[in-house]
Amino acid sequence: MLENDLYNIQNIAPTAEGVISEILINASHRIFQGHFPGSPVTPGVVQIGFVKAVLQRQLNRNVTLKQIRTCKFLEVLDPNKTPVINIQLKYKESESLDVVASGDFGGVTFFKMQATYL
Repeated sequence: MLENDLYNIQNIAPTAEGVISEILINASHRIFQGHFPGSPVTPGVVQIGFVKAVLQRQLNRNVTLKQIRTCKFLEVLDPNKTPVINIQLKYKESESLDVVASGDFGGVTFFKMQATYL
């Protein structure tokens, strides 16, 4: 979808409870011409998409977002100022996949979320 055009997953490294991944955002992508002209902001839905993309790559299968229990966008993610974001995932798999995720870089947390995937 948007991977390889709007963003690229640079790497994924395992942690004790999940993974951490580095995402490179393409600040020249056309989406930023309208969101917002002169003051680009990475849309929240795109940031949530980072989580799904990292999860799918880590698990080597497609997942579907079932429910977002909480999601807070804490800072504006301007791709010109912050072209890299680290996605940290903790997940537990049973009948569904319970995920706690955050996106940060340089000591700034851009979002936090708790969600369930199938």
